[in-house]
Amino acid sequence: MNNLLKNSIWVLVAGLGAAAVGGIALNRGESINTLWFVTAALCVYAIAYRFYAAWIAATVLAVDETRATPAERLDNGRDFVPTNKWIVFGHHFAAIAGPGPLVGPTLAAQFGYLPGTLWILFGAVLGGCVQDMVTLFLSTRRDAKSLGQMARDELGALGGTAALIGTFAIMIILIAVLGLVVVNAMKHSPWATATVSATIPIAMIVGLYMRSFRPGQVLEASALGVVLLLLSVAGGGWIDHNPTLRTWFDHEGLTLAWWVMAYGFAAAILPVWLLLAPRDYLSTYVKLGTITLLAVAIIMLQPTVKMPALTQFIDGTGPIFGGKLFPFVFITIACGAISGFHALIASGTTPKLLSNERDIRMIGYGGMLLESFVAIMAMMAATVLDPGVFFAINSPAGVVGKEAIDAVAKISSWGFPVTVDQMQLLANQMGEATLFARTGGAPSLAVGMASIFGSAFGESMLALWYHFAIMFEAIFILTTLDAGTRVGRFMLQDMLGNIWPKMAETSWMPSVVLTSGLVVAGWGYFLYIGVIDPNGGVNILWPLFGIANQMLAAIALCVATGILIKSDKLKYAWVTGLPLTWLVTITSAAAWEKIASDNIRIGFFSAANDLADKLAAGALPPEKAAVTPQLIFNLHLDGWLTLFFVVLLWLIVFDMLRVCSRYLAGKPVLPLTESPHTQSRLVEDWVRD
Repeated sequence: MNNLLKNSIWVLVAGLGAAAVGGIALNRGESINTLWFVTAALCVYAIAYRFYAAWIAATVLAVDETRATPAERLDNGRDFVPTNKWIVFGHHFAAIAGPGPLVGPTLAAQFGYLPGTLWILFGAVLGGCVQDMVTLFLSTRRDAKSLGQMARDELGALGGTAALIGTFAIMIILIAVLGLVVVNAMKHSPWATATVSATIPIAMIVGLYMRSFRPGQVLEASALGVVLLLLSVAGGGWIDHNPTLRTWFDHEGLTLAWWVMAYGFAAAILPVWLLLAPRDYLSTYVKLGTITLLAVAIIMLQPTVKMPALTQFIDGTGPIFGGKLFPFVFITIACGAISGFHALIASGTTPKLLSNERDIRMIGYGGMLLESFVAIMAMMAATVLDPGVFFAINSPAGVVGKEAIDAVAKISSWGFPVTVDQMQLLANQMGEATLFARTGGAPSLAVGMASIFGSAFGESMLALWYHFAIMFEAIFILTTLDAGTRVGRFMLQDMLGNIWPKMAETSWMPSVVLTSGLVVAGWGYFLYIGVIDPNGGVNILWPLFGIANQMLAAIALCVATGILIKSDKLKYAWVTGLPLTWLVTITSAAAWEKIASDNIRIGFFSAANDLADKLAAGALPPEKAAVTPQLIFNLHLDGWLTLFFVVLLWLIVFDMLRVCSRYLAGKPVLPLTESPHTQSRLVEDWVRD
């Protein structure tokens, strides 16, 4: 009877989910309620977690809860520490949940709500969640080794070296885009800049409180941190309205970029307990609390999606970024569906804390499901705005015009009416001077979130809600930026340690300072590229970010597929092989477009040639002509980097296929590097207790 009841419930969940997805996919010409999106997401996630994830964990991976994890076997109280599963889940989620699930869906909304929503739902459950869970499992079985190290051990020197170089280079691009998003959100916004700046000393206060003032009093420190964060939002408003103080926080993008670089350097060299750990901890509370509040507000209000299911920009003429629906929607939305950055966290970082293999499904698959839900929330927040307002905020001045009257005329001509008065009223309500050409996705998402929060909890506080949303987004971004910089430093120390072993010592301060400086210089240069770009940097950097991120995911799935086949699990290799095939297809197609397209809004080289011709003809205004040589160089660099990444990817794919074909033919290959089985004493202790 109980089984019948359970089966009936799951049949109802499946039916409800199918109806909701069908309603979203088939709706044309009529308004659609956001409740359909929430229902579809929750039902799809529930079915995937209960059945698909459970089957992979039990059958494909053969998770063994009696087996000791690296955190238990190698426990040293510093790097390897068996940790409560909920704390590990919070740490893992804080590390993987960067700006991607917020910004990607917002930018991809230029195609309409449908393509991005379907990719977020099914890309996550079939690709992203699988990658995260399988990578976490494989690293746990290999003493918490990094992705690059696993590639070198399992595939060999060629594929492993390519993976190591590729992951480091891709990491640099990823961090640069994170910085660009936060700079664009703070540019000429004293309120946002003051609030975001305050989160740094707040994290340090919480770190000192938990370590020196009141050790072990986690609840007190958490309450203190949350209260201070909320006060920082209100304090930012007070600063913004003070004629003297607001000038201290009103900066150009380039100035803010230098400050972000300085922060990244400090975060990489300071003790982890002082800034990184408390920021992760606080950001988890804020992230989960805000997303829950947003979901509650959407359920209460049930706002209508105003963006069409599909817009005319699926043909590649979109104002936010150039490129057709295929393949660019699949690289624009990366972290909400599948993200290679997660593989860096799931290998080498989270496995050092995991106390039992049975938690791999919850942390790996479940953590990615939660991030996917964040992406669905972001898609809804962006698409409940009037389309004209959405495009006015996100379209760069280089596309729609610098003057407000020109911008609204251009956007209205696309069939998305908007007026100057409407935009000025909205800016006043949000406490901003203007919202035109606030590219990067973060400002429009904040406007959407503020509109929902304001309607649900009080429209008189719209400016407060807007800057709370900016702070929420900045916490997402800076958490990943500082964690990514530190991970990049570790990777560089490992590589330089092959030349001079002393450089591999993570506690040797000269090595720490040198490698941190090199990593920050790398991503800082690409951040500089984005900031000086007249079109806001998004059209240059975000496609490169998406291609690089998805290529990193493909590298992780290459390693996973190779290990499955070497483990005599050929019949299950499709679990990672299918998403790998899809990622190789879309990244190769997108890379080809960015390299070979003669459309100056898509192709890096064609855009560089166009600028060179205009500069030679004297057709550029003086201020743009001054930076054009740098822009031309940057476009060429981006083009060659894209080619480099795609060559590395195919090199790793072919090396994986070579190793697998040799194994299946009975020829010698490198042995599996899985650690021997050791009985867990923690399980024995739990049973005895």
